[in-house]
Amino acid sequence: MKDPEFLKLDNQLCFTIYACSREIGRIYRPLLDELGITYPQYLTLLVLWEHREMTVKELGERLYLDSGTLTPMLKRMEAAGLIRRQRSADDERKVIVRLTERGDALKKRAYCIPKTLLEKSGISEEEFRELLSRFKSLLQRVHQQNRLNE
Repeated sequence: MKDPEFLKLDNQLCFTIYACSREIGRIYRPLLDELGITYPQYLTLLVLWEHREMTVKELGERLYLDSGTLTPMLKRMEAAGLIRRQRSADDERKVIVRLTERGDALKKRAYCIPKTLLEKSGISEEEFRELLSRFKSLLQRVHQQNRLNE
């Protein structure tokens, strides 16, 4: 690509990913509104449905969120009765995040979300898996480079 081409919007990978993320968010929004949660809260629940409990630090690493972003969200989720936060008995510096019964119960209602996204995205399951694999690889590489540059 020649230098003038680099600064065209249509040649920006970050813009395409950003715009795609916003469009996917438009698909998610009504589904998540029915559950009374935001997209970041949904991601947090996905991790907790899989692991049952995690420290705030582990959750932040898994979700690529810093504690300044994560802590206020976790407080709102706790106020809504979805999670419980508790200091670790072994190490007071660690805060353990656990699902409540209410948070766990949302799992049954959320099963339709990935299938709905796939249907409304207009891509096949095979295309979905290929894109997911490629973007996971990109995320890993970019994250690794960012950590090297810190």
